[in-house]
Amino acid sequence: MTLEEKLALLSDSAKYDVSCASSGGKSPSSLPAGVCHSFTSDGRCVSLLKILLTNHCIYDCAYCINRASMDRPKAKFSPEEIASLTIEFYRRNYIEGLFLSSGIFKSPDETMQEIILTLELLRHTHQFKGYIHAKIIPGSSSELIHKLYRLADRVSSNIELPTSRSLALLAPQKEKSDVLSPFLLLQKNQSLSTPKASTQMIIGASPESDAEILATSEALYSRRLLSRVYYSAFTPTTHDSRLPLITSPQTLLQREHRLYQADWLLRFYGFNARELFSTTRLNLGLDFDPKTLWALENLHLFPLDPHYAPKEMLLRVPGIGVKSTLALLRARRFGRLYESDLKRLGISLKKARYFLALQGKPLSPFKLEESRLRQELRSLSKTPLVRPTLFDFYHLNPALSGEL
Repeated sequence: MTLEEKLALLSDSAKYDVSCASSGGKSPSSLPAGVCHSFTSDGRCVSLLKILLTNHCIYDCAYCINRASMDRPKAKFSPEEIASLTIEFYRRNYIEGLFLSSGIFKSPDETMQEIILTLELLRHTHQFKGYIHAKIIPGSSSELIHKLYRLADRVSSNIELPTSRSLALLAPQKEKSDVLSPFLLLQKNQSLSTPKASTQMIIGASPESDAEILATSEALYSRRLLSRVYYSAFTPTTHDSRLPLITSPQTLLQREHRLYQADWLLRFYGFNARELFSTTRLNLGLDFDPKTLWALENLHLFPLDPHYAPKEMLLRVPGIGVKSTLALLRARRFGRLYESDLKRLGISLKKARYFLALQGKPLSPFKLEESRLRQELRSLSKTPLVRPTLFDFYHLNPALSGEL
């Protein structure tokens, strides 16, 4: 197999891992095969060569295109080939870094050793200063995990499924402890306040509710084991009786998008996972984003006067984001605010007006009543069915992660 054929195959096999993810606007469609866009922890947008070391795998996970029993071409790069490809792409300004993952061939340790050798060639032999995101192979030794961590800018280890019971059903050769132990190990031995680690969960391959999925994410965040959880709508690539029949891929993409929005609320808006659900509703709504749905179900807390409402409540008003909340808190120190001031501060009054009052007068054109407000807000809702950061050879669909 030629190097070009390997690149085509092993970049295609890597596209189902979304823990190399971006956020923002539209991206160009003229990217070379195997290139994706990602945002670094300091906010920089970088183009990465996104490939597998190999699609050979000793595991037979039901949902995975690279499972051992899958009848498709197999290939493997040598560390030297990946280093050479990365440097050549880098010199031509196609990329600013590398995202490297792998199937598990022979054993976790042998796979990790080749990933580390690749990174050592780049960092030490080629003096590569670009961005590197590398996959931790679950079950590998603590010594190898530390080596990888020192060579990479970011690492990830994919949970894949939200609960141990689903992992046992669909990936019985994997142990949840093997996936989480690298995070615990790095947490104990790093001096950085924010971990440079992430994980991914597949959505829709197993029966967990959104409440269960976000509870898992919240637990990982609260223990400061990682900085980001990525969600990937299940894409059937194999036939297996343990997997569900996906009748509406668009609905699954909507669900993925809502999970990203809810995750944003957990990380930046002061919500906890339990608040986003009820005893009768364990999934996020598809008609409304999670913050709007929460507000609709808690209308007794509104309208708020932005002159006096505390920061934590302003963040819960649909149409008011983190930046506009901070701007509002600064502006209200200097006197009365009017609708024109709110617009100038970046507040989207299309939504926010229904939940605000100025000088004792509600901005809503009608008395707050849930059924009518739902009808009004539904007409404003535009839910883009976009999968975050999954790329193919010809087009890149970026994630949407703006203020809610």
